[in-house]
Amino acid sequence: MGKTLILYWPAGGNVEKIATKVYSKLQTNKADLICLNNLTQTSFAEYDLIIAGGSTVGAETWNDATGKNLWSKLFSQSKPNAFQGKKVALFGLGDQILYPHNFADAMLLMKDDFEKAGAVITGKWPTDGYIFSDSASVSGNYFIGLALDEDRQPELSEERIEKWIKTL
Repeated sequence: MGKTLILYWPAGGNVEKIATKVYSKLQTNKADLICLNNLTQTSFAEYDLIIAGGSTVGAETWNDATGKNLWSKLFSQSKPNAFQGKKVALFGLGDQILYPHNFADAMLLMKDDFEKAGAVITGKWPTDGYIFSDSASVSGNYFIGLALDEDRQPELSEERIEKWIKTL
């Protein structure tokens, strides 16, 4: 694997915790960990893989680029093909019990925006072992990226991250 960027938002909480775990599993001399709050570059040319993650909380404001949603802001301010040909793997957090009908839905929103910017999505993950009723981020028997539940299944995250990274 070449150089990897782990890009995440929001800062703090479980999303940052998971992004840091992903970073720690990679060869850190070949990876950068950046929160969207601190993103200063607009070129992603040096990266062979971008791992992008967020949470489903706030997905209803996805298209609001007023500064509340930094993912939306990133895509609205990027050049049309900013991620052309880049491999992008997604991770998303959700709560299977409190939000069983839209578990980790935000991954689909991220996928759509990355693909519109030219990215190639990779890193699907099996739905086995989860307890939810619906997710927009499911295609067949797979999530479109790594789905994690730090509220209900935090003990499974470490192993899931390790296995997922090996597939990238």
